[in-house]
Amino acid sequence: MQRIVILGNSGSGKSTLAREIGQRLDVPVVHLDPLFWEPGWVEPDDEAFRERVRQAIAGDAWVCEGNYSRRTFDLRLPRADLIIWLETPRLTCLRRVITRSAMNRPRADLPAGCTERMDKAFLVLLKYVWHFDRVNRPASEARRMAIAPQIPVIHLSGTRQISVFLAGLNKSAPGHRIDSDIVTGEAE
Repeated sequence: MQRIVILGNSGSGKSTLAREIGQRLDVPVVHLDPLFWEPGWVEPDDEAFRERVRQAIAGDAWVCEGNYSRRTFDLRLPRADLIIWLETPRLTCLRRVITRSAMNRPRADLPAGCTERMDKAFLVLLKYVWHFDRVNRPASEARRMAIAPQIPVIHLSGTRQISVFLAGLNKSAPGHRIDSDIVTGEAE
């Protein structure tokens, strides 16, 4: 596996998992939020964002975290070797989003010139997190199936499954192999 896409709710652990995989496989990590947001939480036009994503995933090996299904699935998924869905409970996601916003500490996946704060936009984010599994995930999954149904998908829910997955990564194998029991779905 040389190109991995990680999907999941805000606060599900996408960025953390991407960094860990990137370290273990010694591949670049692509965080979509810094490519999307401009300073002050200003949205770019779609083509500017898509061009940033194209450039970020132009290499032969990477791990890319973030959803942006409507805007970037057609760029990322056809190139992916593996898709990981993080299935973190929404209460855990909410707790993480609230905690990281309250702490307001710098993060690698936080866009330059953007600070997290508890404001009206934060309330929109909390609503997104709460409704993600019912509203956003089915739409993302439908887009995934329309674009790349042949790409293997691993569903990870919980620290134990994530630990098992990470333990199965083999940097020294050609193409960065993953133990077959994980890819075949026994980790689900």
